Amino acid sequence: MADDQIRYDILVQDALRSVMRKVLSEVSKTGLPGDHHFFITFLTGAPGVRISSRLKERYPEQMTIVVQYQYWDLKVTETGFEIGLSFSDIPEKLEVPFAAVRGFYDPSVNFELEFDIQPVVQDIAQDLEDEEPEAAPVVEENIFETVAKKSEKTEDGKSADVVSLDAFRKK
Repeated sequence: MADDQIRYDILVQDALRSVMRKVLSEVSKTGLPGDHHFFITFLTGAPGVRISSRLKERYPEQMTIVVQYQYWDLKVTETGFEIGLSFSDIPEKLEVPFAAVRGFYDPSVNFELEFDIQPVVQDIAQDLEDEEPEAAPVVEENIFETVAKKSEKTEDGKSADVVSLDAFRKK
């Protein structure tokens, strides 16, 4: 078996993340069209994630946010997004790098993207180590655990399409 020196797995992840980036960019400019809304799941301990200590305590590993009715100041960059949301009537600002996102789901059209964050987070950690060894983040093993989710039933009983890279990987 030959080494994948091109790193197709990372290229595919980047391409899928660009779909999410493009959608969020459009929403930041024009708002949510029609019934579209999003569930975005991300790792709270990933490098670059900025959330309050209150949220970090409540969601030590991952959390899912809903972008639907009450959000504000959605800003999208090449590397991530920031958004204002309310949690138990307390306004919060979240900053989330795209590399920390595990899943993006739009239930209005049964569209879902699932990301394998392990290689991306490891590459970020390695880059930080290479630049400044003392600034490298401490990453716990459980951050890299992935949950395989092949299909999911929605509330109305329909199956949601799930994009997973496992199908493209060599066994």
